[in-house]
Amino acid sequence: MQASQVVAAPIPGEVTGLLGGFVFGKFLGIILSTIGLTIGSFVAFMLSRKFGRPFVERVVSPSTLGRFDYLLHHKGAFIVFLMFLIPGFPKDYLCYILGLGHLSTAEFLVIGGTGRLLGTVMLTLGGDYLRHNEYYKFFILTGVALIVILFAFAYKDKLERFFRMWHISSYRKKKAKRTKQNG
Repeated sequence: MQASQVVAAPIPGEVTGLLGGFVFGKFLGIILSTIGLTIGSFVAFMLSRKFGRPFVERVVSPSTLGRFDYLLHHKGAFIVFLMFLIPGFPKDYLCYILGLGHLSTAEFLVIGGTGRLLGTVMLTLGGDYLRHNEYYKFFILTGVALIVILFAFAYKDKLERFFRMWHISSYRKKKAKRTKQNG
């Protein structure tokens, strides 16, 4: 369900994340959700890479695409990480849009995977807590999620610098490899 909800988006990922914890429990729910989300995100990213902007324009509304285009071109990898981190953000569309951009597949998987992992863990735990009627834990978890998001904003500059340097390093290695092959 997780992989298909990313690619085809029949139901919101937050619902499937909570369901994973509710049905499979903490450990198995996190594992299965992470595998499904990674596969689905990778498929969406690669479909976008293969079929280009005309394909993405059929999947993502023009207004959403325009909003993401602006953010991605002007804010860089850190904002992409935050987009994956923020609960309720349309990450599935983001996977398609990022396939049009400059991120390598490895960068995409690391940024998307780490950004999604926190949400996956929290949603799965939330589902497990609801399954066992542990509502106080559910509300504590929600508070922790808000603190993590605030922490990410507090260290925004350092995280952005890290992602920017990583991207530049990757780009230089690719360019050097192409130069060496051509010359």
